[in-house]
Amino acid sequence: MQLLITLVVVIVVLLLLALALTLKIVKQYEQGVLFRLGRLSGTRAPGLRAIIPLVDVLHRVSLRIVTMPIQSQGIITRDNVSVDVSAVAYFRVVNAEKSVIAIENVNTAINQIAQTTLRKVVGQHTLDETLSETDRINLGIREILDVATAEWGVEVTLVELKDIQLPDSMKRAMARQAEAEREKRAKIINAEGESLAAAALGDASDTMMAHPLALQLRNLQSLVEIGVDKNTTVVFPAPLMSTIGELGAFLGREAAAAGLPPTPHPIEPAKTVPAPGTVPAPGSNNKPGPVPHQA
Repeated sequence: MQLLITLVVVIVVLLLLALALTLKIVKQYEQGVLFRLGRLSGTRAPGLRAIIPLVDVLHRVSLRIVTMPIQSQGIITRDNVSVDVSAVAYFRVVNAEKSVIAIENVNTAINQIAQTTLRKVVGQHTLDETLSETDRINLGIREILDVATAEWGVEVTLVELKDIQLPDSMKRAMARQAEAEREKRAKIINAEGESLAAAALGDASDTMMAHPLALQLRNLQSLVEIGVDKNTTVVFPAPLMSTIGELGAFLGREAAAAGLPPTPHPIEPAKTVPAPGTVPAPGSNNKPGPVPHQA
């Protein structure tokens, strides 16, 4: 009786072991590649699948998108600048049979070819192009990887440059270049402003030449602006002085026509009369007084 129970237990264990070897579960995001006696026997869809133990071998292949970081690569650009560039690649298996038969390890192969392709593509561009045209570089890397991985049943969906490290000397040079560029723009804008201001002043001068009173009004406005500060400085513009001179000449002509003594010039300084017994200074308009008699 004891032997019979032991035999039953052994048979049950063997049946469970055979059942475990026979039944395989393929997950929803996987696809099974079946080999029978070493020969490809097709693929198996997701679900519970039965195989022949010791005869069939089932390889499960994930069909999900894989994120693969590409480690930083020391690259010399076309203009001989050394940079460290890292990237990230996204790919997925589209043909499970090729991914198992055509290549031994898909992930390792894509990682290696992605590194070499990154160095090749970035090395064909200058530093400015590497920094500003990342989209074109990403597209170029992806196209090369697609051609190389098509035979492996893999599709590269996306490649992105993740980080670009520059030498410290290059960072300082780029900072100086950016500063010089900003100064150039500031000088250009300043020159354009001076040009516009000169054109506006030219138009204003033409208007004042056509209307002389406009200049006088502008002078009066300047005097009003100066007087706002309540200072003791009095400023007479040159046109105002010429106007006063013309006014004095006009009054002189009117007095001569009326037979009146001439009116002194408004801005002519008063004449000094020397004291009796003094000799006028050379160039003076005053008549000399009496010279005292020497004994």
